[in-house]
Amino acid sequence: MTDGREDIDRNFVAAVRALEPAERRSDLAEPLRAGTTLTGREAIELFEAQAGSRHLDFAARYLRARNQGFYTISSAGHESNATVAAALRPTDPALLHYRSGGFYLRRARQVPGIDPLRDVLLGLVGSVEEPIAGGRHKVFGRHELAVIPQTSTIASHLPRAMGIAFAIERARKLGTGSVWADDAIVVASFGDASANHSTATGAINAATYVSYQGLPMPLLFVCEDNGIGISVPTPAGWIAAAYAARPGLQYVGADGVDPLGAWDAAQEAAAWVRDRRSPAFLHLRTVRFMGHAGSDLETSYRAKSAIEADWERDPLTATARLLVASGVLTPGEVIARYEAIRHAVAQIAEDVASRPRLDSLTTVLAPLAPHSPQQVATAAARAADPEYRERVFSGQLPEGEGPLTLALSINRALADLLAARPETLVFGEDVGRKGGVYGVTRGLQKRFGAARVFDSLLDEQSILGLALGAGVSGLLPIPEIQYLAYLHNAEDQMRGEAATLQFFSRGQYRNPMIVRVAGYGYQRGFGGHFHNDNALGVLRDVPGLVIASPSRPDDATAMLRTCAASAQVDGSVCVYLEPIALYHRRDLYVDGDAGWLARYPAPDEWGPTHVPLGRGRTYGDGRDLTLISYGNGVPMSLRVARRLADSGIGARVLDLRWLAPLPVDDIVREATATGHALVVDETRRTGGVAEGVLAALADAGFGGAVRRVASADSFIPLGDAALHVLLDEPTIEKAAHVLIGDDSNRRRQQH
Repeated sequence: MTDGREDIDRNFVAAVRALEPAERRSDLAEPLRAGTTLTGREAIELFEAQAGSRHLDFAARYLRARNQGFYTISSAGHESNATVAAALRPTDPALLHYRSGGFYLRRARQVPGIDPLRDVLLGLVGSVEEPIAGGRHKVFGRHELAVIPQTSTIASHLPRAMGIAFAIERARKLGTGSVWADDAIVVASFGDASANHSTATGAINAATYVSYQGLPMPLLFVCEDNGIGISVPTPAGWIAAAYAARPGLQYVGADGVDPLGAWDAAQEAAAWVRDRRSPAFLHLRTVRFMGHAGSDLETSYRAKSAIEADWERDPLTATARLLVASGVLTPGEVIARYEAIRHAVAQIAEDVASRPRLDSLTTVLAPLAPHSPQQVATAAARAADPEYRERVFSGQLPEGEGPLTLALSINRALADLLAARPETLVFGEDVGRKGGVYGVTRGLQKRFGAARVFDSLLDEQSILGLALGAGVSGLLPIPEIQYLAYLHNAEDQMRGEAATLQFFSRGQYRNPMIVRVAGYGYQRGFGGHFHNDNALGVLRDVPGLVIASPSRPDDATAMLRTCAASAQVDGSVCVYLEPIALYHRRDLYVDGDAGWLARYPAPDEWGPTHVPLGRGRTYGDGRDLTLISYGNGVPMSLRVARRLADSGIGARVLDLRWLAPLPVDDIVREATATGHALVVDETRRTGGVAEGVLAALADAGFGGAVRRVASADSFIPLGDAALHVLLDEPTIEKAAHVLIGDDSNRRRQQH
């Protein structure tokens, strides 16, 4: 298979043929040289993994040229990463760079019954038989090999890797058990250009930050430095300068063109991490062949002489040279093995080109967001042993406290989750000793200990990465993002990492979590757009993401239990939005009416009061108008409805409660009941929640009158100026009258 771009293929064969054979080595189990552990037998296995990866790259281009394969990105030149796989166990979780063909093939040799050549080729053609993504993406991954699929490794996987390393040790400490071995270590590989990305610098900083405090962090970073990011060169010496003297990070460097040096360095780095439970940085200098990706024309930005000079740094040629010079194989035997692998890859490539592919929307979506409502309802009613629960609450059970605020209700529900589910962790900025900026987590650390309720460093990417790692390790993480505006610093960890994992692993890997976010507007005395953020558009379009938006205390507790149950049963990634302005609200209509307090239900009531995903809550039975809202909009709408009643307009209020999945059936039913629907949306007019509600009504063929009111398309200014931007009750009331009046006038004109 040749497409005119395989000069390295011909160069390799010519270089090996020119080698002089050495005296035959009699014992392949002996190290090739003093001071190394690499034996002749292991060197052969290393070569075969590297050669297999090289021929897979050739096959990828062949399949693409025949329109039988898809986007290709080559591992050629990076095959020395096979030495890293050999230094690890197949049970060590691996989050790999997209040039990890050598690693994948070498790891697969450690687990009988797996054909890694077929795995990769099935992925190249997008076949449903590919073992991890099932044709949804070309990735390196397989559950039996503990290779977690990464769809775009521009360092976005490093926070998760840090989280897994943390979770391995934390699960062992808590005695809850983990999906990984107690002495497992995590490996995360990435390129030199990606090392500059904020997710890389943040994750490496978080790992060293944790280690600096004396906490275990068994994480091996592998930077495969080929000196160029697509077309932009990395300054010579930059990676070593940036990481060789980093406090709390063991640095080990090696040249990938030296198989013995790469082998020994990988062994040293892996042993350091496993023995000391501390992070290490393996700097593996590599070279890149055949451009960045299949569509990349490397000669447009690199001189041909520079490209050809890299041929002298071919790791495959270097391993072949070592085999011949050590008397393990003759040049002819090396070429024979190389050609045999070429033939095997070609045969498999011809076969997989005709294997079935995804053939329907139903098949594509199957692993995206599983939904098991009955099992979730059962799990949501799970409570701790009564005696233990009594001790947790020091004899003062929350159901006996009387009516509670929203903040206190969430606090008690978190305590119940921590009591009932020993795998639960609550963490974030200031959530531990202080108990959160608004006191929502107050007292939880004292009750459950700093191993389960703890403060994080100030980095939202790392907070979410920790949650991603904990979830995939078998724990139930409940991270807190202090303000909604701060989520935008790290939203790709939700979109690109959390929400995609089940989809691109066919549910074999999942990262259940509940991300608590304090947000929305109307917070007085501490305003500005960071503390009064009302932008939800970035969350609403993430496929499969559950978005809970409770407004009342009793709904908040039930919905938090639903999120926990959905995470446990279906692996759901949940965002739990908490309206700051309602945290401590007591009254609804007039001062002292206690209309926004609610009694905390006892465990025997959790089943009957369960709130399923995608179900709203209706207040009133007015026949003239339906106000559809959520969050702060619910109490505003209830007050407007009371005033409308004084005008002779009977209004009901639908609290959406869930922004994803939207309660479409409830929306259509309640709108149809009155024929007039006013969507009360506290988020921005553009990208706001109302857009989805209006679309749901249109899709259902709703024939009544409908309008929306929303906040302005603006950032939130300080103080009372915010009130000019945020939706208010007079605007809602006026829109209600206009809606009813316009429809009445229209009907009179029709008659």
